[in-house]
Amino acid sequence: MALPSFIRLPRPRTFLYLMSLRTGTELITLSLLLNKISGFYGLLALLTGFHLSSFQLSMYIYSLLALGAVAYLAPYIRSQSPFHCLALSFVYALDSLVNAAYTAAFGVTWFLVVSQHLSDQKGGKAPGPGGTTVDDTAGFTSPTYDNISHVDVKPQPNSDITSGGQEAVTVGRPGEMAGQAAEPSLGHGVLQPESINSLIVICALWAIRLYFILIVLSYARYVLRQHIAAMSRASTAIHTGSKSQGLAEDPFSPHLVEGKGWKGKLGRMMIRVGKSYWLGRDDSDDDAWLEIGEARFRRKEAEGPPGVVERERRRRSGTGPPPPMPQLAGQGQYLRVQEAEAR
Repeated sequence: MALPSFIRLPRPRTFLYLMSLRTGTELITLSLLLNKISGFYGLLALLTGFHLSSFQLSMYIYSLLALGAVAYLAPYIRSQSPFHCLALSFVYALDSLVNAAYTAAFGVTWFLVVSQHLSDQKGGKAPGPGGTTVDDTAGFTSPTYDNISHVDVKPQPNSDITSGGQEAVTVGRPGEMAGQAAEPSLGHGVLQPESINSLIVICALWAIRLYFILIVLSYARYVLRQHIAAMSRASTAIHTGSKSQGLAEDPFSPHLVEGKGWKGKLGRMMIRVGKSYWLGRDDSDDDAWLEIGEARFRRKEAEGPPGVVERERRRRSGTGPPPPMPQLAGQGQYLRVQEAEAR
């Protein structure tokens, strides 16, 4: 499945314009490993008797599975294995989609709980997936006293001097009432001042996550195309082994070494997703090495056998064998005749 011609993913060459793509991919993978370890600690909460909803439990189990996959693929970043780097890029992209789904689901639940707290149906069952757990742990959805923003402490005169203590009275001060709604709704929860700040932070973090996706994909693309270039040195130019014009040959083709077994099948499946991105030709400078490789092969075919080319080069540079002596220059034909008669 090739991407439409009007869609062109950015292809960064460095990480933050300071480090290489490999270093950036290693740092991003390390941060992903630290993030997925939270699934292990989340399951440990079950041992303490903490209640988890089925939605939260599924997220923690998924985190453990993703942790195992990333831990297996991470060592191949330095060795630049084309299959494992390509698989890591797909794991990271799919993990981002799954995290986006979980974030959206929990975000909707949170805003519904906030809206319910500010609506006329306060105290009812919290809506949304995992709403009961969010309602129990939020700390403000079922307060003892409603609409108390802060508490003033007023000391009282102590009539008993020998007690050595001081009596005080607490007085709650009501806060400004936020806009209430008859029924909890997502729009009502999102429009609260605190919710807007949360949305800004979430959007900023996801913008960074999208940049990380581009870095990991670009590094996998770099490793893949370097592998294709290495294969082309032993055969023909890089873009001549594919049936599609303008595309390099699939390195996971069945007749190649990387295309054998289940890894080859999985590799071909991954290459089909955005085939023009992985194997297509670029107009930018990052494909200049491809043109150089093709020109080298064309030059060798045009100039003939390597021995002739080497003798001509040495003759022009003056590093070839010395010319024959003048007194022997006219005896060349005679010597060749004697040699033939001797045979």
